[in-house]
Amino acid sequence: MLFNDLSLIEPILKALGEEGYTTPTPIQQQSIPAILAHKDLLGCAQTGTGKTAAFAIPMLQLMHQQRQEQAPGQQSHHRIKALVLTPTRELAIQIGESFNAYGRYLNLRHLVIFGGVSQYHQVGALRRGVDILVATPGRLLDLMNQRIISLQDIKYFVLDEADRMLDMGFVHDVRRVIAKLPAKRQTLFFSATMPPEIQQLSNILLHQPVKVEVTPVSSTADTIQQHLYYVEKQNKRPLLAHILQDVSIKTALVFARTKHGADRVARDLSKAGIRAEAIHGNKSQNARQSALHNFKTRKTRILVATDIAARGIDIDELTHVINYDLPNVPETYVHRIGRTGRAGASGIAFSFCDYEEKIYLKDIQKLIGKNVPVVKDHPFDVPLMHGVSQQSAATTTANHAAYANSSRRSGGKRSGRSFTQQRA
Repeated sequence: MLFNDLSLIEPILKALGEEGYTTPTPIQQQSIPAILAHKDLLGCAQTGTGKTAAFAIPMLQLMHQQRQEQAPGQQSHHRIKALVLTPTRELAIQIGESFNAYGRYLNLRHLVIFGGVSQYHQVGALRRGVDILVATPGRLLDLMNQRIISLQDIKYFVLDEADRMLDMGFVHDVRRVIAKLPAKRQTLFFSATMPPEIQQLSNILLHQPVKVEVTPVSSTADTIQQHLYYVEKQNKRPLLAHILQDVSIKTALVFARTKHGADRVARDLSKAGIRAEAIHGNKSQNARQSALHNFKTRKTRILVATDIAARGIDIDELTHVINYDLPNVPETYVHRIGRTGRAGASGIAFSFCDYEEKIYLKDIQKLIGKNVPVVKDHPFDVPLMHGVSQQSAATTTANHAAYANSSRRSGGKRSGRSFTQQRA
């Protein structure tokens, strides 16, 4: 199937062609016809499946067609007809960029609003007229309370990343927004997972929805080289510093399991002379946006992220992904390493595995249908984890000591001296 087969209008097809889009993803194939038929939609899909285009493209078409049906005098008025609610500034900006790309040949105005910055320019744009509003909950409610924004004309409502809204504590804000929406509207609801509270919210929002579920990807691209490091938990940080001595690793996205763990890894890398920043849900929007900008522009070499915070991050030419902690959901592993090796480019994924994570490794290898190649004889190897003798284990302990001594002699700035000292 091609985009040409989805009954899309010429201005949108032209824009998609300029973006290099030819074949819709599974969620786009299923969602676009349903939305064009004015159906509510319940989409269960992760970031990276193409869901922004799945709702933005048909919304733009429906709004353009309705605008064409208006009398010429009415066409000059731009009132908010569509609201996209998303949890973070990063996602809001990326969604706004998508509307700009797909709707470049349509006479529709969109605006992205979020907190953490002055409202002055956002208010000015709102007063000049907006058709599509992409917003984070806090700033939206703030401007609604100031009577600058009214939702009375909304015909299309998109709730994006609903489970992340729950994780970030926005569910009550979302309910307050919903209470102000017109009863007659088309609602599109997207979430990667469906915990009970999110399922309850979808039941309130949706009327006889079309359900679209994209099965999480279960295979890894052949262009991604995968490497596994067996390592004791306490040696993960010195191992990371050791790997990052390789100057050919220009940038790397490092995944940690917890927010505290991400902060600690970034802090210790910085102490080792490796420019690193963390991004997670406890960071302010300004801090997250700054860290992401620094990473994209190569001012920061390493970005340490939690899975939820990393949703929506799309970085061109990312060569390395490092699983500092293995995920306990095997599909997450595929999603993580898929951030490198995009569009046919090559990529490299390193994964650290301690004793407690071997059960996660087993599930991952079962899902992807192959064993991840093991890197042996690194300074922090644990031979017993891959069936090597006790004598080899003793040799590895000696290697650890030799590595620590060489780090001290070399001054240790890029060799992980601070990690070695912490272990001591």
